Amino acid sequence: MLKKIKSKKGKKISHKKCHIKKDDKVKVLTGKDRGKVGKVLKIVQKKDRAIVENVNMIKRHTKQTQQNRQGGIVEKEAPIHWSNLMLICSKCIKPTRIKMTILDDGKKVRTCKKCNEIIDT
Repeated sequence: MLKKIKSKKGKKISHKKCHIKKDDKVKVLTGKDRGKVGKVLKIVQKKDRAIVENVNMIKRHTKQTQQNRQGGIVEKEAPIHWSNLMLICSKCIKPTRIKMTILDDGKKVRTCKKCNEIIDT
């Protein structure tokens, strides 16, 4: 299920549907923060990225403004590509792949491939 979106330069960029959602618990698979576990704070759909709590921290040098009286160095989370994240199942407490299953009432839910537990509430 790929969506074709035109960028400013006329090139087509494809975006896949994300397997993680906001407030999911995820584990980082690659990069400088490999092995860290955190909660997803935000999904950036257009760039195929997610912002995870205390993962991929950057230092931003800010100037004094009307809103921000005190300038200086601020640490904040930077987006990380969601292919480098793996969802953690709440039942088996392991990083797992997911499969989509359709319930009897027609609702589509995410299911753990290891323990077949429904992840969505």
